[in-house]
This record gives sequence, structure tokens and C-alpha cells, in this order.
Amino acid sequence: MKVANEISRDEALTKLSAKGEPYELIDGKVFGRPCRVFQNGPKTLRELFEQNISDETFIVFEDERLSYRESYELAARVANMMISEYGVEAGDRVAISMRNFPEWIIAFCATTAIGGIAVAMNSLWNPEEMAYGLKDSGAKLLFTDQERIDRIKQIKDGIKAQVISVRADNQGEYPDLNKLLDNYQNSEMPLPEPAPEDIATLLYTSGSTGHPKGVASCHLNITTALLGWELDGQAGMMVNKIEPPVLEHQPATLLAVPLFHATGSHAVFLQSFRNQRKIVSMYKWDPSLAAELIDQEKITSFIAPAAMTGDLVQEARKTDRDLSTLASVGGGGAPRAPEQVKNIHDSFEKAMPGTGWGMTETNAIGTGIGGQDYLDHPSSSGRCSIVNEIRIVNEDGDQLPPKERGELQIRGSTVFKGYWDKPEANAEVFTSDGWMKTGDVAYIDEEGYLYIVDRIKDLVIRGGENIGCGEVEAALLEHPEILEASVYAVPDERLGEEVGATFYSQDSLDESELQQFLSQRLAKFKIPRYLHSQRVPLPRTASGKILKREIREQAVNQVLS
Repeated sequence: MKVANEISRDEALTKLSAKGEPYELIDGKVFGRPCRVFQNGPKTLRELFEQNISDETFIVFEDERLSYRESYELAARVANMMISEYGVEAGDRVAISMRNFPEWIIAFCATTAIGGIAVAMNSLWNPEEMAYGLKDSGAKLLFTDQERIDRIKQIKDGIKAQVISVRADNQGEYPDLNKLLDNYQNSEMPLPEPAPEDIATLLYTSGSTGHPKGVASCHLNITTALLGWELDGQAGMMVNKIEPPVLEHQPATLLAVPLFHATGSHAVFLQSFRNQRKIVSMYKWDPSLAAELIDQEKITSFIAPAAMTGDLVQEARKTDRDLSTLASVGGGGAPRAPEQVKNIHDSFEKAMPGTGWGMTETNAIGTGIGGQDYLDHPSSSGRCSIVNEIRIVNEDGDQLPPKERGELQIRGSTVFKGYWDKPEANAEVFTSDGWMKTGDVAYIDEEGYLYIVDRIKDLVIRGGENIGCGEVEAALLEHPEILEASVYAVPDERLGEEVGATFYSQDSLDESELQQFLSQRLAKFKIPRYLHSQRVPLPRTASGKILKREIREQAVNQVLS
């Protein structure tokens, strides 16, 4: 029974999104699909950038600091340079592949502000994977750092994209960004301006088979996700009768996840604009340095996969750093163990845990949960954002009642247009009435809480990175001595899952040599940590399918024993 004066989440969302309210929602369409869209707020990323120009600190990287105004003006200079020097036009793809340097953010802002498509390449890719991404996207231009330049040297004959170097050691091999900008001092953002349904980003995601696919999202997909998170946050405060905190310092967030992930680009980077958050970027993840930065920069929020938040929990227990400014520790990419949810609450003076379920294809938004609600439902991914709808269906596509397991499907205003140049994949992933098949097995309880329980798609999720089992199997089968291979997920306390593989070979193979062989074909994080060799064919069903579940169970028991 509801106590007088209490308000439910649904009531709060309805009130906050009503006609005349800042978060007013109206019926609309995105890519011809009926959905709910925000009446107010930015409709493009350019509008988002321009509406939030200020002298507040925007980017902190080591000893460097840029304000929102300085960053926008620098992005405008880059945009002018791209147009004049390289003929970049609306719709052209501009790839970015580097560490989380300030230039990543600047190149992204410059590209999307003038109607270009920012191709956020996975910086962990090996040379062949980089070549595939550049070719598949048709990138006209590539902003990249020294680590990636060293990889490009191995494939440069097949690259059509022109390269701009960022913080490179070997000056002169490719044009240096700073030297190019010497001739471009105009800090007015040039035309053209993008339209809301113009494609803004290509983020690559690993599927269950074959090469990664480029997820094409428009400006309105992304800005709707940002406002959707804001609305959920406002509703949470209304339900819990929490007043917005009055801070003595600028809100700040720690950027430790890669910007090529939707979590990094959307939930950390782009969501900072309207909140005027300071982004403190790390060169690479280091828990002790993270604690130091939280103390020095008065960090108020941190979002990362379970492995990283778990590291920070451990660091909080032993550090003498002041972590009291940390108000929220969010998650994503992979579920947390319920015990870690409690540990976050217990390990920080003020920080409350939060998480959610989303996909690159939904622009990272889907469901969310935080605070006491999360502590009460630690196994749940939360309830659906008001800008989307979710349902659970059986194999025939019929919607299932609460608590029955089936495939999770989603539709709404943040769902992407489709995979870049992949009509067959798009036909497979979308239903005729606009629902997207997620490949996750889940159920929804009577209160609307989502629980992810399994995957239909054959993936390993290692520290938030999706790894397609089929891709790793294909690489193993390129070895002349390997006749059959099965790749699967092995539970891992820190990363959630690690890659395991069982293969059939008539000869004995040296494990280190095999890993070296795979390193020429796969990014390092995709190479199996656990390799099991056998001299007999892999077990199969009567119809000839490999018994992957049985193989996995045997391997997991062997690893854990």
C-alpha cells in the first residue's frame, strides 16, 4: 500500500514529461518508426555543443586543461581545416583511433558539428582489424596516435583514408594536427549544420560471427538518450524526495573507459555538456591513480564495467585518499555480482551504486537502476527508460507474461538506424513493426524490473568488451593443424568472463606459438586465455552441430577445479 504523499516512478516520469515541462515528450518518428521524442532540448550534437559553451573546465588530461569554450573553438578550427585541407563534406566518414586524449573529443566534436560521421574505431584492434574498419566505413580521414600509426605501417598500402597524426613521436611521417592548425585560426564553426536524422556516429560492435558491424546512429538518437538519462535522474530524485545537491566545486567525472565505447562517448563524454561536468581523462586504468584523481579533482561520478569498479572498491579500502566527493558509481557493459553492489555502498562515504542495460545499438540507454533501488534488486538491470519500450517474446514472437524467459526486444527513439552497409543483418535484427532483437535471454518481473539471464548470441563479454565467438573460432581454424574449434565464455571474478577455447588437432601444438599465431589475426583481448587441446573430434549432435554447452561445462569445471 502506497503511503500518502509518496509518488511512484511512473507517476514521476509522467509528471516530468507532461506538456509544458522541460522534459515534455511528444509522439514523433525516427527513421519512420513511431516513438516518443523530446519537445525541448538539442536535436543535434552541434546544438548540444553550442548551447553549452562556457568558461567552466571541460577536459583535464594530466597537466592540460581546456574549458568548454576553448574546446569548442579548437573543434571549429579543426572543422575548418578538415573542409579546406581534405574536402570533408556532410556524410563523409572521419575515423578516430587513439587513446583518450583531448584530441579524440575535439575531432569528434568537429566532425559531428559539420554533418560528418564520426567513426569511433576500437583502439585495441590489430592492423588487419583496423584495415577492415577503415575499408568498411569508407573513412576519408583518420585521426590517430603513435601506437596506431605503428600498426598502420603494416597495412598502409591498403588504406585509402588520409592520416592526421596526434601526439606522434615520428614527426613528418603524417601531417601533425597541431602544425595543420597553425594555418587555421578561425574559431567560428563552419557550415553545414546537420539535421536531426543525419547519421552522426559509427561505433563498431562485435557480433556472434564474422567481422564487427558499424552501428549507424543519428543525432536525435544520441541527444534523446542523453535527455532520457537526465529525465530518469530527475524522476529518481522526485521519488526519493532528494533535492539537487549544492556543490562547492564543479561536478566532475572520471573518464577511464575507452571513448570508442558508447559508455565512454555517451554516458561520460556527451552527458557532461548539459551538466557542465569536468571530464578527467586517464591515459590507462590504474586504481591508485584513479583514487588520487578523485581526491585532487573532486570527482563526483565514475562509470565503468564491473572489473574497474571492483578495482576501485578494493582501492577504497586501503587508500588514504579522500574519496568523499564521489556520489555515484555507475556500471555497464557487463553485470555486477550482487556482492559488489553492496561493496560499493559500504566502501564509499557517499557514493551509491548504479547500473543499467543498454547496447551500442540503443546508444547505451535501455534500462537503469540505482541507489537503494539497486541495493534492493542487485541482480536486476533496472526498469525501462521512458523513451523506449521493452518486451520479452518466445520463439514465435509472442509476448510473454511477467517472469517468463524469452528474448529481450526493444524499440524507441534511441534505437539505431541499422548496421552500416549490412542489409541482411538489418533484416535479421529488426521485426516488421520496428522491434529490435537484442539476442539476450531475459525476463521482466511484475514491477517492471529487467533480469538478463543468458545470451542467444554467441558472445564473450570480457570487461565490457563484446567478443564474437565465431570470429575467434575462425582465427583458430586458420591454423593448418587445427581441424575443429569451439570458443566460449569462462567465468572470471574480475572481468566477468574470459575467452576459452577447445580445439581438435591430431598433433600437439605449443600454446605460446598458437597464441603468437592468433596475435596476427586477433586483437590481444580476443585471444583465448584458456586453451584446451584434444586429439579426437569435438562432440556433436545427431544433426552435426558442435555440443558447445557440453564442451564449455567441461572446460569451466577444469578451470575452476
